[in-house]
Amino acid sequence: MTPVDPGEGHAIHCRLDELLAERGLTLTQVSEMVGVSLVNLSVLKNDRARAIRFSTLTAICRALDCEVGDLLVVSE
Repeated sequence: MTPVDPGEGHAIHCRLDELLAERGLTLTQVSEMVGVSLVNLSVLKNDRARAIRFSTLTAICRALDCEVGDLLVVSE
């Protein structure tokens, strides 16, 4: 398997917006819960993130009581 060319983008979709709606939470609330800036969460939510730290991913999943596969999905 070859790495994706950075110029091609990626096929990962972040479902943060949907999970927030399901749980009745705002991005600001989650930002405070996980200790990640609102700007960084917004970048993730809008599928503009190029990377995410495992510690951030863990904190988001704990705060939203979800699995990584609930948060990040491959879009075709």
